[in-house]
Parts: sequence; C-alpha cells; structure tokens
Amino acid sequence: MALSLEEGEERISTFVTMARKSGLRITPQRLEIFREVAFATEHPDVEAVFASVRTRMPTVSLDTVYRTLWWLKDSGLVSLIGAGKGGTRFDPNTKAHHHFVCLRCGSIQDFYDSCLDSLEIPTQAELLGAVQGVNVEVRGECKLCLAKAALEGA
Repeated sequence: MALSLEEGEERISTFVTMARKSGLRITPQRLEIFREVAFATEHPDVEAVFASVRTRMPTVSLDTVYRTLWWLKDSGLVSLIGAGKGGTRFDPNTKAHHHFVCLRCGSIQDFYDSCLDSLEIPTQAELLGAVQGVNVEVRGECKLCLAKAALEGA
C-alpha cells in the first residue's frame, strides 16, 4: 500500500519534533534516515535503510543508521517486527494495524482490521507479563509470489 506524501511528511515532522524535545541534534544524516524510514512501506531492516540512504549521502555510516533507528524505536516512533528472514525490521506506522508476512520472499505488508484491534488479551498472555498491545501476524504467500509460482508451474 503506497504512502501519501502528506502522511510521510507528517511522520518526518513527528520524528523531528521528538528529536528536538529529547535534545537529539537534527543532522543532515539523521534527517535523511528519518525520511527513508518515514516513507518506508516495506518494513526495512538496518542494512536496507543504510544502502538506500548511502546512495544519496555516501558519507553516512552504518553506525549512524543503527543508532538513529534504535533511537526512533526507543522513542516509540517506530516498532520492531521480530526476526524473520533478514532479521529485525522497523515499522514507522504507529497506527493500530497488523501484518501479512510472506513465507516465501519475506515481505511484510500492513493491513487494518477493527475486529482484530479489539481482540481481548488472553489470560495466559497476561500471566507472562505486562501486555502493551496486540499485533496479529498472518503468514502465507503474497500475491506476487503466488503469481510467480503459477508462471513457473505453467
């Protein structure tokens, strides 16, 4: 699902506001990392953000990307999506949503469902610790992989 320019710019503005409030300097490198993550729809990992930002800003370091992404995570501006293919991925979408994970290519796509948003937290989960939210992950094969498999099988 494509992200609107308005929503991406709103995310960048939120990142910058939070950075200023916490005393984090807004360097050109950090701003470019914010921009890359704000417009991400593919839930990138650190290496993907680094590779993309580096094409526009060759002097950016991998360490700067790591530190910036983890700062965004610690500030609640992105969430982590568990280790699957490619390791930890970052999600800039802070609205209530869920994920479809392709078991073939590893892509992750957001979807929205108000019924899933209102799921009751199971007692067994509450016994394990303080639950902060529910995010449903649906696993299967994405349309692109299904189409590719159909072409290969034909």
